[in-house]
Amino acid sequence: MEKLSLQQLYTLPTTTSTLPIPQFLFPLFTAPTPFPTELHSQRCCRTTMHRPFEAFPKRQDRACVSKQTQAEAEAEEESSYSDDDLSFLSLSEKPDRNMALLDDYEADELDLDFGPNHRSGYVALLGKPNVGKSTLANQMIGQKLSIVTDKPQTTRHRILCICSGSDYQMVLYDTPGVLQKEMHKLDSMMMKNVRSAVVNADCVLVLVDACKAPEKIDEVLEDGIGDLEEKPPTLLILNKKDLIKPGEVAKKLEWYEKFTDVDEVIPVSAKYGHGVEDVRDWILSKLPNGPAYYPKDIVSEHPERFFVAEIVREKIFMQYRNEIPYACQVNVVSYKTRPTAKDFIQVEILVEKNSQKIIVIGREGKALKLLATAARLDIEDFLQKKVYLEIEVKVKENWRQDEGLLNHYGYGGQIRVI
Repeated sequence: MEKLSLQQLYTLPTTTSTLPIPQFLFPLFTAPTPFPTELHSQRCCRTTMHRPFEAFPKRQDRACVSKQTQAEAEAEEESSYSDDDLSFLSLSEKPDRNMALLDDYEADELDLDFGPNHRSGYVALLGKPNVGKSTLANQMIGQKLSIVTDKPQTTRHRILCICSGSDYQMVLYDTPGVLQKEMHKLDSMMMKNVRSAVVNADCVLVLVDACKAPEKIDEVLEDGIGDLEEKPPTLLILNKKDLIKPGEVAKKLEWYEKFTDVDEVIPVSAKYGHGVEDVRDWILSKLPNGPAYYPKDIVSEHPERFFVAEIVREKIFMQYRNEIPYACQVNVVSYKTRPTAKDFIQVEILVEKNSQKIIVIGREGKALKLLATAARLDIEDFLQKKVYLEIEVKVKENWRQDEGLLNHYGYGGQIRVI
């Protein structure tokens, strides 16, 4: 009998179709169970990439990318769950360091022996939009988890990235960019997540753009650290040093060391990985001794379906302009792993207006087909398997102002689980 991790499950709601299929979050305990012939996707994010094939649109407002027939897809529909079955896991509460997340059996199986010099803790990444927080987080863990585009405010959720070594485990909170003006309820909830990330942090990284004139980071620190009685160790990271001359880097380092209230300043190029090891060494010097919070082979507590939605959202940011990317919410309605066929993934894109829906779909569905193909290729790359991807566009007016919906979509610092 094969041992299968007992997972916590995660769902996203939809207002115009059956409730979506839950999916696990991250393993805490294990229990032996027989392997089923068909599985809902239940893997924590552990790895990277693979490849393509042809795409085609099914309807004008739906893009399906695979050679599988509509009948086969409908035959694979899953059962739905009611709200009464659901509970919540908080991402805003740091686990108790005195409470082991792995039971003795799992620790023995993984051959985990945490010596007295093992370090572990939480690190918050702060900064204004588009300074490179997600790029740095991806470099730290050695693979792409946080989506990256050249548009500001790409990151909406507080993404938890787990970076492990033989004698350490650092848990990075990649947070949304600190906003000067909050336009929607979504904005205020994102900023609340920034503040709660720092409350749990053992140390804080503040990123600034080396290409811009030096400016005080009081606003970022106020939104992040705020009224904390005890300020955590804080590192200022001067990112994008590859885009300016060495003499300019030295001048800006001197300015930030003189006019900002931080413990140290380190220049880096997150894009190329220059200086990232210096940042890692600084973090490790600040983390307390203690055991790992998570198994060492896990790189995030979010489920695969979360990253599938993020990949689709990244492609929206890359393909569309102006307000469209910010008005879109991506939900994975259904995700089913099939051992003898391509995984079935059904995604919905919610927009606020019918005019936005028309733009996303495009003439004769060509824009949606292009989006679905680009997303599918990256999803297959990420999951290392081929998938059947179906994308449908729907209108949900003012979803960015609906606190109830925003909580359902995971912006309230909680992920819905079973």
